[in-house]
Amino acid sequence: MWMMLRVIPIMWRAVRPSKVADMPAVVNTFWLRKGYEGLTFFGQILAPTQELADRFNAGFNELKNHEMIHLRQAQSCGDSWFRFYLLYIWYWLKNRIGLLKLHSRVGSYCVKNAAYLLNPFEMEAYARMYDLDYLKGPATEWRRYAKMTLKQRLSLYHQGNVPLTPL
Repeated sequence: MWMMLRVIPIMWRAVRPSKVADMPAVVNTFWLRKGYEGLTFFGQILAPTQELADRFNAGFNELKNHEMIHLRQAQSCGDSWFRFYLLYIWYWLKNRIGLLKLHSRVGSYCVKNAAYLLNPFEMEAYARMYDLDYLKGPATEWRRYAKMTLKQRLSLYHQGNVPLTPL
């Protein structure tokens, strides 16, 4: 219960995404599903272990870059964490429902965690996480993915054009 409530001060003290230069990592096991290494949360990175938090805080690597891309995406969403999270949840729900409909028509056309992986925000972050120079500009590629149909994004995934692997 305490781990769940530890995010309230983070939300309370959150500043606009444009005012965040670097996101520190803190340990919070409650909000991370098994297999995920980081979660951008109102200008901080939640990590499941102290070891991973130290890895995020030690320097700039592909994991930190992935989370920092989410910061830039929040900046491109009207410089608002709430807009970013509302859009993020909207795309996740839309994917979830669309995948259920697609699965019922096509059969076993599933990808594990597809609603998450086909989220336009995640597609951009995974596609650009190894490009450490990507953050020099705005992160708005997610808009291009958002304009695609779910089938088109799924096709990109199956073709390997977007390196989608959960962190």
